[in-house]
Amino acid sequence: QLQLVESGGALVQPGGSLRLSCATSGDTLYYYDVGWFRQAPGQERAGVSCISSISGGTVYTDSVRGRITFSRDSGRNTLYRHMGNLKPEDTGVSSCAAVWNTTSPSCTLLLSHYTGWGRGTQVTVSS
Repeated sequence: QLQLVESGGALVQPGGSLRLSCATSGDTLYYYDVGWFRQAPGQERAGVSCISSISGGTVYTDSVRGRITFSRDSGRNTLYRHMGNLKPEDTGVSSCAAVWNTTSPSCTLLLSHYTGWGRGTQVTVSS
């Protein structure tokens, strides 16, 4: 069983940047695709981005493309997500989720695909 804990959420101004962390335990992160999801106020949770355990390839929504980067510290079992040029529309509870994957070279933003979830961390982009 993989446990996930997000951290790094904060209040930031539009145009700023923020790094979120997804720390894992209970299993090696190497075998898991990791997705990032956001639940904006009054909205359902939706996929934002993901990274494949096999290929390292990523999938992004159009709203974050060009503003987001990932790094993975396999030794620490932590995935980092950096997003720049933050917008008020980025506000919401950001959660990381993971699913075991040893077969597919691509990850998915489908929420139902993921089996392990963190509690989320609040990101607020406001002046």
